[in-house]
Amino acid sequence: MRILFLGDVVGQAGCECLQKKLGELKSSLQVDVCIVNGENSAEGNGITPKSAESIFSAGANVITTGNHGLKRREIYEFMDRKTGIIRPANYHVTAPGAGSYELDMLRFKILVINLQGRTYMEPIDNPFGAVEKILKTANTPNIFVDFHAEATAEKISMGHYLDGRVSAVVGTHTHVQTNDARILPNGTAYITDAGMCGGKNSVLGIKKEIAIQKFVTGMAPRFENDKENCMINGVLIEVNDKTGRAVSIKTVVK
Repeated sequence: MRILFLGDVVGQAGCECLQKKLGELKSSLQVDVCIVNGENSAEGNGITPKSAESIFSAGANVITTGNHGLKRREIYEFMDRKTGIIRPANYHVTAPGAGSYELDMLRFKILVINLQGRTYMEPIDNPFGAVEKILKTANTPNIFVDFHAEATAEKISMGHYLDGRVSAVVGTHTHVQTNDARILPNGTAYITDAGMCGGKNSVLGIKKEIAIQKFVTGMAPRFENDKENCMINGVLIEVNDKTGRAVSIKTVVK
């Protein structure tokens, strides 16, 4: 099984980039399952039904989110109604949507789990405890985890904590692709951050001039997404779908 995971999609430009590039990319990489983090896919961040549908129509099988996943109220009903779009499992029990999704591809099943970190982020339930609850009821060895977190130490800790129990732990949220893609000792694919789908010459998807202005002046200008020269960042993971163990992980930049 070949899994293509793409990091945070930033705004309309990121969605349009997927529309243009994802189909060809999936074909060239012989992708079986495509998972995309869409929590910043709406203009001004968050995710809306429109941006989610754009990601699905581009070729995603599952959409994960993160700390902005429930920012837009219009996504609430959509998450409850539409299968394949999830939010972090360690949100409060009353939150709309679900924290995991089992995708049945007939030849195999894959369980996708979304978690959110706590270090340098909003208060939230313990992601380590949340994933334990889900794993107790998992009925497939093929398990993919999107860990949306700020701190590298928290991400790496989650990778080692789940090593040998899930197929992959992939970090999101910081929008910068890291250089540590590897198979952990017990067979779990890991990377600290998959990167983003947005402007190549931007600052985390924001126009660089605006981001620089904030750092130079200390003021808080209105952010605007960079729509030029968009790139796709992610990872391609090959998994033995009988054992759930990862065979390889490679970074993807397009």
